Amino acid sequence: MTRVLIVDDDPNTLASLARAFRLAGYEAVVCDNAARAEMLVRTERFDLILSDVVMPAKDGLSMLADLRELGVSTPVVIVSGQATLDMAVRATRLGAADFLEKPISSDKLLLTVENALKLARLEDENRQLRRRVGKFDIVWQSEAMRRVMAQVERVAASESRVCVLGETGTGKELVARAIHERSPRRDRPFVTVNCAAVPADLIESELFGHEKGSFTGAANRHLGKFEQADGGTLFLDEIGDMPLAMQAKLLRVLQDGEVERVGGDRSIVVNTRVIAATHRDLAGLVAKGTFREDLYHRVFVFPITVPPLRDRLDDIPVLVEHFSNQVCDLNGWKTKRFSDDARAALAAYSWPGNVRELRNVVERLLLLADADVHREEVQSVLPTGDSRSVTTDRDTGFGTLADRVTAFERQVMLTELRRHNYRIAETARTLGLERSHFYRKSEQLGIDLKEERRNAEDSS
Repeated sequence: MTRVLIVDDDPNTLASLARAFRLAGYEAVVCDNAARAEMLVRTERFDLILSDVVMPAKDGLSMLADLRELGVSTPVVIVSGQATLDMAVRATRLGAADFLEKPISSDKLLLTVENALKLARLEDENRQLRRRVGKFDIVWQSEAMRRVMAQVERVAASESRVCVLGETGTGKELVARAIHERSPRRDRPFVTVNCAAVPADLIESELFGHEKGSFTGAANRHLGKFEQADGGTLFLDEIGDMPLAMQAKLLRVLQDGEVERVGGDRSIVVNTRVIAATHRDLAGLVAKGTFREDLYHRVFVFPITVPPLRDRLDDIPVLVEHFSNQVCDLNGWKTKRFSDDARAALAAYSWPGNVRELRNVVERLLLLADADVHREEVQSVLPTGDSRSVTTDRDTGFGTLADRVTAFERQVMLTELRRHNYRIAETARTLGLERSHFYRKSEQLGIDLKEERRNAEDSS
């Protein structure tokens, strides 16, 4: 049922509006002040907010500004008995869905609310479509992936926690999205966080949020990923890299279904399904004492293992076609065909970087090829010899220009990492990269930042 929050300091207005909405089939929640309304919006889900402007302590426009600052996108319809042109302009600039002047008939109010809800649904559908089209498709025809997708279909309709396992680049996030899209939560948010990419001192704020002024730099209240995903799905990628101290706090949230923002003084109930993923052996981490056993049993309810590309070579032809169409559409290029011998050459490679590496190679081939792609072009961009010796070959100066450039970039990044004692922010700044770009570049070059740090510590 559609839920509407009505905010007005006049009890008679609240009673009449609530009655009108309930007769029209809405669930109406009433509130007589802006501060209380903001608290309700942070802890409950509403499809629309209807608010008066003039109220004691805080007016409706200030409340609207605060909600937008918090990232709340719920449509807000403003009504006022003291309307002015300036007031209407300000409400529009703050993102109000509509502005109505009192007195207003029930029919006009309900029509305005219905239109605002339709517009909000359309905007949400557009956002969902932009996220889904092309970029997040799972393309397959192999028996190995058929088994994976059968598991996805089986677990999607449940509320069970899923742990997606597999090497880097196999498409673990795509599997998590497929579960979400097939679940009853499909119309609610799908939110991701890479536990390995967030600094240890910020991951609590990233997951649970923080209050304004709770620490240096906390200029505004921030909703954490659990709250952002309320009603939907939270994907915790590389959960095996989460710090031990944070694992204990995550365990409590999974047990209680409540989060507490950093600097906050109350718990907030969240209804969020958690899907975790890792390329590590979680059971082995438990044995080493670097991953909590109780958390392991919480997240490892239904494991799904995504096979590496070398174990699903039957998928290469359809993946190549998919990535080729995707890249050509994105760039406005004429579609290019991959010859049979080109596909055979691609299938003969062992793909240490898995599906992610295949997509990068396809894009590189499309950039280099003047017409259709043949075996010669494929051989020119793939490393020579077995993939296990790729690094050695590149480092000694063999291979194509692209191979040598990649090897040089990798060596530069590793050298700077060691020079800065594996401090990511300093290394990225030295190289002139944003932190997010540095993480993406490391992933593209096959640099496991956590593993590099551990190896350095073990050898010291």
